[in-house]
Amino acid sequence: MRVHLFTSAAANYQQKVRALFASVRRVRPDWRLHLVLADSPGAAGLEATGADEVHHLADLGVPAWRSWAFCHSLVELATAVKGFALARLLARPDCDAAIYLDPDILVFSDLADVVDALQGADILLTPHQAQPEATAAGIIAREVCTAQHGIYNLGFLAVAARGQGPAFAAWWRERLYRFCREDVPSGLYTDQRWMDFVPAYFDRVRVLRGAHLNVAPWNLGPRRLAGWVGAPTVDGEPLGFFHFSGADQGAFDPFRDEPVVADMVDAYRRETAGIGPAWGFGAFADGETILAEQRFVFRLRRDLQAAFPDPFASGPASFQAWWRDQAPVEFPALFDPAGRATEIARLRSALTTGYPDL
Repeated sequence: MRVHLFTSAAANYQQKVRALFASVRRVRPDWRLHLVLADSPGAAGLEATGADEVHHLADLGVPAWRSWAFCHSLVELATAVKGFALARLLARPDCDAAIYLDPDILVFSDLADVVDALQGADILLTPHQAQPEATAAGIIAREVCTAQHGIYNLGFLAVAARGQGPAFAAWWRERLYRFCREDVPSGLYTDQRWMDFVPAYFDRVRVLRGAHLNVAPWNLGPRRLAGWVGAPTVDGEPLGFFHFSGADQGAFDPFRDEPVVADMVDAYRRETAGIGPAWGFGAFADGETILAEQRFVFRLRRDLQAAFPDPFASGPASFQAWWRDQAPVEFPALFDPAGRATEIARLRSALTTGYPDL
């Protein structure tokens, strides 16, 4: 099976992308590796990631892609591009299946069971939790949190280039294009909550519950890692891939007394140490930081998108200038300390078709 594996990230994650691709090369040198760049075209350091191909926003077929990028935070943009990349990869004549992995993942075995599963299913998912919690505290900490963020963890996704695979990719792409929002109170969490619909909408779906897949801090509690850092096992089975989500923010601190986990996390931190370039879409052309409320207003207003096709520009005829002159008149609550937080929450959750049709 001709497999294309892709990840999406901004240039600040280049060390993590390099580690992911190096881990895949060790076990699956036959797979083609793709980086989908959720960053400005001039982002530096990408040659060091080991990608076979780097895909920029302009390559993905996103209408008015600069306006679209402006409407997203870094996390939202890095997840929103996944639907476009998946659909394009599945349409390639040299692709039988596409696998997505988050950039903060390392692969430890050849994932032959994942490839085998694609023989009988078109869409493969892994759940955040693979077994019920036994305590009220566990339900609150993990099951309620999972209900808010999505049943399936989208650090992994595998889709066949046949049957329902392309239709699924088109369906997901449309939703991520319009509604890839980090807005848990409104029931949206980037790309993940949409996957809760997949078993209802598609027949050829399989949920992979193996303890060796997508091991992460949210499911590590009942799983037992053993062996050594280079070839660990989980519950006696070779580890497939490990999700180091939050490793730099202390997510694995509760497991410091488990030597294999602690050694793996320490080794990962050493391998991915360093800070990459700042996000190219984080500021206007003159260097002024873009505020979240500026993105929300621009997302809501099709007239502004039409008037300012490059919202990152600076100068007298720019969206930045409009914001300084006109936004206080049209959105006075954003400039009132007493009402600012409420207005930002309203704008964050306002739903709109937002962009031109695909």
